[in-house]
Amino acid sequence: MSNEAATWSLMGAMAPPTHAMSFADAMINVSVVEDDAKLRATLERYLMMQTGLRCVSVYPNAESALAGIPKVNPDVVLMDINLPGMNGIECVARLRHLLPAAKIIMLTVFEEGEQVFNALSAGAFGYLVKSSRPAKILEAIREIHGGGSPMSGNIARKVVQSFQAQAAAQAATRAETDTLSPREVEVLQGLSKGHTYKQIAGDLGISLGTVRTYIQRIYEKLHVHSHGEAVMKFARK
Repeated sequence: MSNEAATWSLMGAMAPPTHAMSFADAMINVSVVEDDAKLRATLERYLMMQTGLRCVSVYPNAESALAGIPKVNPDVVLMDINLPGMNGIECVARLRHLLPAAKIIMLTVFEEGEQVFNALSAGAFGYLVKSSRPAKILEAIREIHGGGSPMSGNIARKVVQSFQAQAAAQAATRAETDTLSPREVEVLQGLSKGHTYKQIAGDLGISLGTVRTYIQRIYEKLHVHSHGEAVMKFARK
């Protein structure tokens, strides 16, 4: 990412703390995983200026983060996606096993629906673009620590669109599989167990040629070209 985008005017945003800490507030410990050295240092300084927040560690890549974060046990992790070596999404998935209580916010330039979906599937709790205002990032840290799932507005729309597309695809798959006859379902179940055509024929008491006929019909109804595709589509219904 560009240096000007990396700092998102944070240097000019070094303002007094935006949150007055009460006795009921707990200190929120934050770790940062970001490969851009300027942004990493700026984030660290900015977080340390805020009342109720403490930046406990920073890392330039996923490998050092996986080694160090479990030792400092932060409440919140700000994670970039586009890291050298292991990417941020894989790092999130591994961190979730090492430190399941930590809340992870993706802080990145990527807004593609697939990237967002993959990050959330890996275990991220929030997703912000790096162009977000500094105050928005601070708000997201406090929100996620309180049990929320902060997202940039555009990202939230993409998540909704992604889930809607997935739901539509599942509905279409169900409609296709509902056209299968009981016998075709039995043949498909045999395929899903790894049985050969000959085994399926023996199990169902039909000829090998009949099994092939059923499989051809299954391909046509499910709009696939192999039994592997057919099994995968049947499993997603």
